[in-house]
Order: sequence, then structure tokens, then C-alpha cells
Amino acid sequence: MRGIGHGAWTRAEWSKWGLSEWHSADLTRDSLVSYGGEPDLIIHCAGSGSVGFSMAHPSQDFDRTVVTTRDVLEYARLHRPHARVVIPSSASVYGNAGDMPISVNAPLCPVSPYGMHKKMAEELCLSYAQHFGISVGIVRLFSVYGVGLRKQLLWDACNKLSRGPATFGGTGHETRDWLHVDDAARLLLAAGLADHSSRLTINGATGVGVPIHRIVETIAQAFGSAGDVRFSGGGRPGDPLHLIADMQGTEVLDWRPTHSLDTELGHFVEWFKSGAP
Repeated sequence: MRGIGHGAWTRAEWSKWGLSEWHSADLTRDSLVSYGGEPDLIIHCAGSGSVGFSMAHPSQDFDRTVVTTRDVLEYARLHRPHARVVIPSSASVYGNAGDMPISVNAPLCPVSPYGMHKKMAEELCLSYAQHFGISVGIVRLFSVYGVGLRKQLLWDACNKLSRGPATFGGTGHETRDWLHVDDAARLLLAAGLADHSSRLTINGATGVGVPIHRIVETIAQAFGSAGDVRFSGGGRPGDPLHLIADMQGTEVLDWRPTHSLDTELGHFVEWFKSGAP
């Protein structure tokens, strides 16, 4: 199993993730030709990972998400036409969906450049499937979390609450569907091993919505800061209010989430308190 991307990993670091090779390089068709080997499965995780970044740097966000997807698909078309291409898309493609839980057949109405670029990447995949016979799997991940993630709500909440009382954006009643990173990785692999003759689009989540205030208050209790949480009432531009997934479609993959949110929140706080090594 080979990996290409940003990050100057040592052999000890990348080998523990099961990689036989790691190449630190921009993801382009040329780098794929040089380092990609002869894969049967390409899981294309490169791309932007932040709504805020896309609002501040829309052109760079486009390059990271849309241009890299084009290069992966061109590599597959020209060099590995029988390989399966799986991309982790995002629930942000739905925008402020009206009905919960959100079906994969719901209208796509992104409210940020981040969501729009994920939608464009999906459309590229479907175009290459239709016109060139590339086998594709699209997994629309919702809120992925887990030990090791040094950004997003859990990381921000631990940083703030470790210092005392804290204020968070929004009302706290916004809901998210939380998927542990291990479950997300297993779902991506399952999508890659599915029937290669199909064009698969599924949601990557649990089907359970959890209010933001519950997450923050649980973390506050772990730091002995219960009652020290406030919400400003104003949300961030580009952030939908509610995102809860309809998980129909995953049953064909023999997959289900296995991690408990409450348990893993405790593990995250313990990891943070230990110095987040």
C-alpha cells in the first residue's frame, strides 16, 4: 500500500499506518505516474478540510480539492482504467438541508466554497464514470473525530476549556452526526471493495444527530469547568445548522459504526491532557 501527499513522515511514522511506501509530494498526475505503482484501489483523501479556509482562500481550496481530483481521475483514465477510485466527499454538499435525516438523493445546495468544491469533485467523478468507465465510490463524510485531530470542535473546545470559562460560536443547538475516524476509514475501504461495476454514493456517519452544546459541556465537565460554557448566538458563515445522515445504502457494504461517542470523547480529552503527543 503506497501513499502520496504532504508531510515529511519518517519511515517509523508511515509504516505503522500499514504503508509500504510514502512519498512526500504534491498530488499531480506526474507524481502519480512516478510513485503510484499499479493500484487496484485509489482512495483520494487529498484536498481541503476547512470551511473557514475556503472562505478566506477560495482559489487555493479549489486547487486542493477540484484540481487534485481531476489529476487522480486522469491518472486512472490513462494508466489504471480498471482501478476503483474512492473519494471522501462531505456533508457540506447538502448545505442547509430542509429534511432530516439527509438522504443521498437530497438536493445539493452547498453554502460555502468548501461545499461547492466537494460537489464539483463529485461531479468530476461521475463524469469520468459515465464517459470513461472509471469505477467510483463517493462517501459523504459528516463530522469525523478522533484522537490525533488537532483542529475542529473537539480540539478547539479542549484548548479553550483547559484555560477556564469559554465562549463558542452559534447557539449550541446546532446538530452534527459524529463518526469516529476508525469507522470512517473502514467505510472508505468498504466502498473501495464494493462491486466495481457500480457507481456508489453513500453518507458516512451514524444516523444520530448530537447538539454542539452536548459535546462542549461533556468536555467542560472533564476539565472541571461545568457551567463555564457560553454561546455567542452567531454562527460562522458557510456552516449549516443541522447535519444528520440517512444511512441507507451502507447495508450493502456489511459496515456499521462501532465506536461510542461518549467513550471516545473521554479518550480525546485524556489524549489532550497527556500533551497530545
